[in-house]
Amino acid sequence: MVSDTSKNSSSFKKILEDNLIQLPNIGDIIKGEVVSVSKKEMHIDIEGVTTGMVRGWELIDESGEYSKVKVGDIVSTTVLELENEKGEMELSLRRAGHQKAWKRLAELCEKREKIEAKVIEANKGGLLVLVGRTKGFLPVSQLAPGHYPRVSGGDKHKILEKLKSFIGLDLTVEIIDLDENESRLIVSEKRIFQESQKEELSKYKIGDTIKGIISSITNFGAFIKFDNSEGLIHISEIAWQRIDKPEDLIKIGDKVKAQIIEMDGTKIFLSIKRLLKDPWKNVGDKYKVGDIVDCKILKINPFGLFVELDKYIHGLAHISEVTDGSINELKDKIKIGDKMKFKILSIEPDEHRLGLSAKAAKEGKAKKGEKGEKEEKDKKLEKKSEKKDKKEKDSKIKKEDKKDSKEKKKKGEDKKTGKKEIVKKNREGEKESKKDSKKKEKSEKKKEDKKK
Repeated sequence: MVSDTSKNSSSFKKILEDNLIQLPNIGDIIKGEVVSVSKKEMHIDIEGVTTGMVRGWELIDESGEYSKVKVGDIVSTTVLELENEKGEMELSLRRAGHQKAWKRLAELCEKREKIEAKVIEANKGGLLVLVGRTKGFLPVSQLAPGHYPRVSGGDKHKILEKLKSFIGLDLTVEIIDLDENESRLIVSEKRIFQESQKEELSKYKIGDTIKGIISSITNFGAFIKFDNSEGLIHISEIAWQRIDKPEDLIKIGDKVKAQIIEMDGTKIFLSIKRLLKDPWKNVGDKYKVGDIVDCKILKINPFGLFVELDKYIHGLAHISEVTDGSINELKDKIKIGDKMKFKILSIEPDEHRLGLSAKAAKEGKAKKGEKGEKEEKDKKLEKKSEKKDKKEKDSKIKKEDKKDSKEKKKKGEDKKTGKKEIVKKNREGEKESKKDSKKKEKSEKKKEDKKK
């Protein structure tokens, strides 16, 4: 009898063990059949032992697997509570879906697979996207070149407007970083573009000339689209002369030729000016150290003035070569566009540098002025001396002429006087002769009278 009782007890225990259901722990994922579903809640049968409830926020399935769940479907849920206020097990589709979704995302990241991401929002840093039902972020720096918001001047409001224009678009991206614990999902559109460009760029090399169209302009340069690629022309590579903004010489839509000067991965750097003649090679033929030149003020910086000698040759006058005062004092006196005289201090054709001095130009002008005044004074003295010499010469000539005239007159008078004297002497001789004749006559008469 005892043996029979013991045998029956052992059999019942085995039956209990065979039919005993292992109750789950909080956080476990369990499966069950949907017995009812509404917008607010869902009831699930857990192996006929108990009923589970999913409600509110926990109905959201991040994996998207149960987005169209119906009665009779088998679903996986996460246990939140073993028994709620209604005596039912509290379950969550959201947490179970979250785990599934992030497991799948980790696999996609590892395999570097392309996925679709829908843009749902934009901020200054980039785009908020949905990958399935998981939120992620696409930074501005990870946008493909065609979507990058290139705005002249870097206006933040315009950049944000450009980013907002992508809302609603589906972009092909790749996961580059994720962390389930921090719910961080970072995706990149640029990485896919770079991969596609590797084969395309393999047919180009440094030094090649390409033809393209200006696709966008920024404050640091311009982008050119050519074939299926895009390259950057830095502002310093647009022209040989210094320019403040690319728009001074080019505009969007312009067709241009450029030379490939650098390749870094999928980045291509171009130059327009390398295809043009370098005006600095013959700068020495036009300008010399020591020349005083008229220049146009292009820019006033704390360290000095950028000036234009001509369309292609620009130079720098250091602040110490312009004024002894501060840059602010200088700005009160000089404006952009003003013209000033500068003396060329140095010319470096290879470095495309030309040093100038306004002070030296003024000193040179002052010396030139002093020299000019001296020369003018000397000229006046010379003129005065010449005038005096001429006057003296004229006076001398006049005196000599007068002297000659007097001598001639004197000679004439002497000649005339001589004639007069001869006549006088002749007359006197005649008179004396007559006198002597009369005397002789008287004497002879006396002799005759005596004889008588």
